[in-house]
Amino acid sequence: MLKGKKVVVAVTGSIAAYKSALIVRFLIKSGAEVKVVMTNSSHDFITPLTLSTLSKNPVYSEFTSSKEAGTWNNHVELGLWADIMLVAPATANSLSKMASGESDNFLMAVYLSAKCPVYIAPAMDLDMYKHPSTKENIEKLVSYGNVIIYPGSGELASGLEGEGRLAEPEEIIDFIHNDLRAKQPLFGKRMMVTAGPTHEALDPVRYLGNRSTGKMGFALAKKASELGATVTLIAGPVSLSTPNPSITRIDVVSASEMFEAVKAEFNNQDIVVMAAAIADYTPLVFSQKKMKKKEGELNIELKRTQDILAYLGQNKQKQILVGFALETNNEKENAQGKLERKNLDFIVLNSLNDKGAGFAGDTNKVSILDRHNKTTDFELKSKEDVSGDILNYLIQNY
Repeated sequence: MLKGKKVVVAVTGSIAAYKSALIVRFLIKSGAEVKVVMTNSSHDFITPLTLSTLSKNPVYSEFTSSKEAGTWNNHVELGLWADIMLVAPATANSLSKMASGESDNFLMAVYLSAKCPVYIAPAMDLDMYKHPSTKENIEKLVSYGNVIIYPGSGELASGLEGEGRLAEPEEIIDFIHNDLRAKQPLFGKRMMVTAGPTHEALDPVRYLGNRSTGKMGFALAKKASELGATVTLIAGPVSLSTPNPSITRIDVVSASEMFEAVKAEFNNQDIVVMAAAIADYTPLVFSQKKMKKKEGELNIELKRTQDILAYLGQNKQKQILVGFALETNNEKENAQGKLERKNLDFIVLNSLNDKGAGFAGDTNKVSILDRHNKTTDFELKSKEDVSGDILNYLIQNY
């Protein structure tokens, strides 16, 4: 959720400001780009140099970088740059200023200029946190659309025990991640994606397979996770790493293993996207020893594998079922026929006749066909962008 996000971390004058170093570090490790804004009083608790080093960006505290040179720090530009603003720690004084719109320092000017979601993590002593004015200010800030990361309980700087302790850096990062995910369009949906080829063993050394790399399926799993879905990825033999640690990955080799894994997960899913290139045939007999080269021709008898997509179409209940069709001729006619025979909700068609589409590459060119004979065509794009087109189509139409 945080990868690629632009985050302004605003640090106010609290003893808890030392935790802002870890917050910045965790954001950077999550893939975010971070810029730090500090009040002058926060310099007493943590240095700008520390936060600049960790964020790899200059730290802003004043409207001008140099009074002699007159270089202006544009608070409006910084507020508009941010995808997320996090005020941590937020003192009682800062909460009061934010609630009333008082803009007497650079940090407050950035806050009032921000158009992005703002997360506020209060930190103060017990009696200050319990005071009616603080509670009223927090209620006001929530009514403005801000999100409060409420403090924890524990030993406070005064020696008292109770509420007011800044949430731990890990808790703050997890809170933002989960809040962002909960606002995604696929949040609460369970989605299964199949990807890659299957390998049908002839002997301990050789197999029948195809040229699928799994890139399209893995891109779909990654994008679905970013859109909030709980994703199960069933992958054939590929060399790709799991795109997101939140994705549950099940590795299989053969079509029969793929079928068993899919069947076991199917009833728990809301959405199933069958992007794998599953073998239609497998050797009738598996040789326990390596087959030796002999004179003359070699004939290998093949038998049909289980038609996984047809099985899912026959047994689906609430699931949205999406198939893929890779064609070389009569593309749309063949894809529409497959959609109807397999009882799919829609099918994603790509053609080997289109340059840049198909196996192995990083791009694809697809069309989506639905049960009402409607076709939606997309331009050649990266597989990551294609995955976005497919899932946006699903969200908008289903």
